[in-house]
Amino acid sequence: MALSDLKIRKAKQKDKPYRISDGLGLSLQVRPTGSKLWHFRYQFMGKEKILSIGQYPIVSLADARAKRDDAKRLLADGQDPSVQKKLDAIDAHVKARMTFKEVADEYYDNLVDRGLADATLRKKRWHIDDLAKPLHSRPIDQITAAELLHLLKPIERSGRRETAKKLRATISAVFRLAMVTMRAPADPSAALKDALLPPKVKGRAAITDQAEFGQLLRRLDEYTGWPVIPAAMKFQILTCTRPGEARGARMHEFDLEARTWTIPPERMKMRREHKIPLSRQAYEIALENWSEIGGVELLFPSLQSNRKLLSENAFNTVLRRLGYSGQEVTAHGFRVTASTILNSREHNPDIIEAVLAHQDTNAIRRTYNRTTYWDQRVDLMQVWADLCDQFRSEPSNLTQQ
Repeated sequence: MALSDLKIRKAKQKDKPYRISDGLGLSLQVRPTGSKLWHFRYQFMGKEKILSIGQYPIVSLADARAKRDDAKRLLADGQDPSVQKKLDAIDAHVKARMTFKEVADEYYDNLVDRGLADATLRKKRWHIDDLAKPLHSRPIDQITAAELLHLLKPIERSGRRETAKKLRATISAVFRLAMVTMRAPADPSAALKDALLPPKVKGRAAITDQAEFGQLLRRLDEYTGWPVIPAAMKFQILTCTRPGEARGARMHEFDLEARTWTIPPERMKMRREHKIPLSRQAYEIALENWSEIGGVELLFPSLQSNRKLLSENAFNTVLRRLGYSGQEVTAHGFRVTASTILNSREHNPDIIEAVLAHQDTNAIRRTYNRTTYWDQRVDLMQVWADLCDQFRSEPSNLTQQ
């Protein structure tokens, strides 16, 4: 006789376990402790087996019958329900271990192997370890777009729109890796592209007025702190490089006879070698800071150790001590200064872009520019250095060239 919920609830425990049959192999075992367990008895390959289905009332009578029917369908297909249950448990365990953090760490290791810049790696590590922490233990194939939006929106509302955008990009890259390695069916972050507000575009703070820039150069000449820092800043200005590229300048990168400085790909933002012709002024700064001490590689070493780089904030700290706020000028803004002034004087924009090592999206033009503009770049770098000397003089002496 088939069971009912009333009959199950009235079944009392005895000194020994006993079973109440529901039919078609399904039965309920009542234990001396009072617990009630569902069992399905079946024959497979001539042997009698028992499949545990779960405990009542967590598994209801209807659920137990459904699980029995599922098991009977497996038997009809020639499969052992007990074996399939173990395989399902293993699969669930494996999937539970395929967390966002595990895939994200694998993604990060790939970036390291590709040789990305240290600054980029630090930012990705921050995205993964700190900002995406709520996702760490989540199985990656179970994360939803709504869950990601819940993570990103508070960051956006705090005013960090650019951070929210870049974090979404990092998360998307992690999901793409999960997809190609069969650990996630799709990238839920793709649905969020239009759900986030666009970042407020803010250019690098820079001085573009010639007289004001000349005043900054004069103040830099008068700086009384550790002399290596203003020397490195002047070298950065004259070579139109990024602060990190100037701070990391190593003596083996220089050919003093040819008066060139070649920055290797691993230290460039675009990951390609950049060869810079040194103006007379830049060459003199390099000579003044050249060290013959064995083991010293850096042209502009830290005060703490001649084997350590100047800190990332060294240049901007000097600018603040000179009286400039972060809204007026930053070390990154010196490239904007050079580009603006040189363009205003109608120098060839392609040569200016080559000087700044900007990536031309046209591969043919990019190759042409790198091979053809060397002589023009040599001339322009000297023009720029001479202009800086001119700006450094009194404003009344400034003339357009």
